[in-house]
Amino acid sequence: MPLVPPPRPATAPAAPPPGEPAPSALLQANAPEWSVGDLAAALKRTLEDAFGHVRLRGEISGYRGPHGSGHAYFSLKDGSAKIDAVVWKGVLGRLRQKPKEGLEVVATGKITTFAGKSSYQIVIDSMEPAGIGAWMALLEERKRLLAAEGLFEAERKRPIPFLPRVVGVVTSPTGAVIRDILHRLEDRFPRPVLVWPVRVQGEGAADEIAAAIRGFNALIPDGPIPRPDVLIVARGGGSIEDLWAFNEEAVVRAAAESGIPLISAVGHETDTTLIDFASDRRAPTPTGAAEMAVPVRAELLAQIHDLGARQGGTMLRRIERERADFRALVRAIPGADAFLAAKRQRLDLADARLRPALAANARDSRERLNRLADRLTRRSPAIALAEARARLAGIDHRPRTAIARIIERRRDRLGAQAGLLGALSYKAVLARGYALVRDADGLPVRTAGAAAASARLQLQFADGAVFARTEEGPAEIPPPPASRPKRAPRRAAPEPARTPTEAVSEPAARQGSLF
Repeated sequence: MPLVPPPRPATAPAAPPPGEPAPSALLQANAPEWSVGDLAAALKRTLEDAFGHVRLRGEISGYRGPHGSGHAYFSLKDGSAKIDAVVWKGVLGRLRQKPKEGLEVVATGKITTFAGKSSYQIVIDSMEPAGIGAWMALLEERKRLLAAEGLFEAERKRPIPFLPRVVGVVTSPTGAVIRDILHRLEDRFPRPVLVWPVRVQGEGAADEIAAAIRGFNALIPDGPIPRPDVLIVARGGGSIEDLWAFNEEAVVRAAAESGIPLISAVGHETDTTLIDFASDRRAPTPTGAAEMAVPVRAELLAQIHDLGARQGGTMLRRIERERADFRALVRAIPGADAFLAAKRQRLDLADARLRPALAANARDSRERLNRLADRLTRRSPAIALAEARARLAGIDHRPRTAIARIIERRRDRLGAQAGLLGALSYKAVLARGYALVRDADGLPVRTAGAAAASARLQLQFADGAVFARTEEGPAEIPPPPASRPKRAPRRAAPEPARTPTEAVSEPAARQGSLF
């Protein structure tokens, strides 16, 4: 579209001053005058109207990841030129192929200008790798990363149930794939089938497939909707771009996480997708997946019939063999007469030996009884009982005599100890005219200094106690009492007579002072 100049001003241009060349001055004066914004807007309209949406092939350059706003900015270049590219935040999240530095892509978008930089750019709506080589390189890179996580390990794979109760199918509800699967299941072994309809190619197909796999796994066993025992994820053949949804990371992870055994049947036998590595079994075709899911009912019935016939024949042969063995054993058993002949002979021999043995035993018993009778006559029990009674009487008298002597000795010793205790008791000393001195607290007073230090004293005599007060001044010692005649000792023991001073023994001294 040609550029349209702005309208000319209404006033005519001024006449050239005298002496200046008129043609050039008129040319400058007649040139249109643009503002920067008007020119930028005119260029934007012209560029967008002339090109609109384009498919642009080039190599991604300068990509540093999403901007803080969520938008992505980079360039597309080839050997001769470069163009700026922008992917808005909402589009970036939906892109099947995310931007990556150095990746050759085919981008579809709108050519426009950015007045702030006086440049033109492409606003990308969709993007995909350029050429089969790029798709395969991306596929190998993704396969390597997922394999490093262990999603393709053989230890994760589970066996397919022999005869599932319910079969779940994730595929497009239209097309030949679902009809082939249902027809094959009907031919082999009819089973209930749950179909989760999804798109199998195009934008959003991968998310629907992953959601279908997780949805089947979320069903409650024995719930209102039966939970399948095996899953089939199927699609017909196509190019690598058509099958790319089954190479997406979301689909691969959903297949690896499935708690229900999963059979992948994507494309033809020569087609390979990443879900084939994460699934428990890979089928070359959707029909092959149906054959893996269920056995052939007719073959099972024939096999059961054959096993039943073989079991019946085996049982008949076993019974016939057991019958023959039993007959052989019966023939080997001896007759009753032959079996009892030896026993009868042994019984006759024992009977012949029993009578003489009983007679001899009776004689021996009679002789032993006679000897016992003779001994009993010579040694009467009455005599033995009288002797035993005499011995018992003697034995009973001796302990009584010994106990009486022990008691007498203990009584004499106790009397001697009692006399000694009375002689050594401080009360006996008090009875002879002495007194026991205690202080106000009832403690014995043993010295004159201790008596002077106590304001109140207690004097205990043989017949009672009195209280006394101490006075200051020199103590006068009273004259010694007149000597009394010595009393004869109670016993004839050669002990010297004790004086009053000697009679105060250590136990009496511990009780207090005596005077």
